[in-house]
Amino acid sequence: MTAPNPAEPAVTPDAPVPDRSARHAVLALGSNLGDRLALLRAAVASLDTRLGVLACSPVYETAPVGGPEQDDYLNAVVLVASAGPRELLAAAHAAEAAAHRVRQVRWGPRTLDVDVIALGSVRSDDPEIILPHPRAHLRAFVCVPWLDVEPAAILPGHGPVADLVARMTQDGELADLRRLPAPLRPAGPAGFAGAPA
Repeated sequence: MTAPNPAEPAVTPDAPVPDRSARHAVLALGSNLGDRLALLRAAVASLDTRLGVLACSPVYETAPVGGPEQDDYLNAVVLVASAGPRELLAAAHAAEAAAHRVRQVRWGPRTLDVDVIALGSVRSDDPEIILPHPRAHLRAFVCVPWLDVEPAAILPGHGPVADLVARMTQDGELADLRRLPAPLRPAGPAGFAGAPA
């Protein structure tokens, strides 16, 4: 029997096997109630405080997918500093709580939705946070902004995000996706609007 390597972090039942390749996590933001853009910007500020936002995608307006009849969403993707899945989930829930998110109807309208999409190649079957997100590969409002902010992105189990977007383009799934000119963060010393250099 070999002695444990002190350089290797311990893995507990509530902590996934560490993934040293995970330089960042991918979070998807959505809002279709209230001042949608202001709510997305507030979410970015909250996530930046708790995790550190590395890059923000452009903002897209999209038709709702599933659920009851409701208004269109504003959607975006942010890359944040790598953290454990439960820490990412806690930061997502804190941003939603600050936006007074109410969970009443599945896929219903909401002030803010923050989903953890991927964390490198980490896989989690934890019912509280499944990684990668089980429906991300089907959602243009996730894949298109993710591709904007990370052109070489890979969705574990589904391959390059560029290939997913190409398939969605061929299938006509991008017709209801409209890119807006408004950035999530102002350019300049206080932040940058787009992808990392």
